[in-house]
Amino acid sequence: MSVVPIVALDVPTSASALAIVEELGARCRFYKIGGELFTAEGPPIVRAVRETGAEVFLDLKFHDIPNTVRSAVASAARLGARLVTVHASGGRAMLRAAAAAAATTAGTGARCRVLAVSVLTSLDASALAEAWGRPATVQVDQEVVRLARLAQSSGIDGLVCSAMEAAAVRRALGGGLELLIPGIRLAGSGSDDQIRVATPAAAAAAGATYIVIGRAITEAPDRRTAMDAVLDELNSSSSAPGSAATN
Repeated sequence: MSVVPIVALDVPTSASALAIVEELGARCRFYKIGGELFTAEGPPIVRAVRETGAEVFLDLKFHDIPNTVRSAVASAARLGARLVTVHASGGRAMLRAAAAAAATTAGTGARCRVLAVSVLTSLDASALAEAWGRPATVQVDQEVVRLARLAQSSGIDGLVCSAMEAAAVRRALGGGLELLIPGIRLAGSGSDDQIRVATPAAAAAAGATYIVIGRAITEAPDRRTAMDAVLDELNSSSSAPGSAATN
């Protein structure tokens, strides 16, 4: 299985987050800590998850002046985060500052990798046009590819995009960027507040390096069974004839 599954700990307390980590055990060794949990619990929750032996994706989507983002990425790296996010729309100087911070804080362990957020999966073309002041005919995949080129040329390790744009990014840039695809849903589950969603198999076929699964697992009646379904789907997709390696 070449695609790395990450479970989103989008819960309000350390107790509820660590209960999920304990319940899933060896089934998942990579967790996302986002704005809700980090704001409530701060750096100690990152350390607590790391102490279980799992990796942490710190998804705080930094978007600020270059010096502030440089310092934030450096702090995240020292904290033990394996992945961090910044907004690609922060511009070249900010992206370069983030990449430099990750590189210079690399210790003896694995370097913290920086991923640029392209277009949030909660936005469709009309919402994107309204938010960014673009023509109503704006194409999400074109915007994602444009931001991917900016991120790659600025030294960023990877891109956050939906499965709907991942194939276009791979065609345009090849394997130069790791791709993290959020909005993963098991077949038959709802999309909730996200619009551009995909199944694990579809994300793998589109070229994902990482996928992020949230409520499909954390709100499932049986989290272990739901996680097993994700793993089985990824294993089946990686062994299918013609499947492409993603990392």
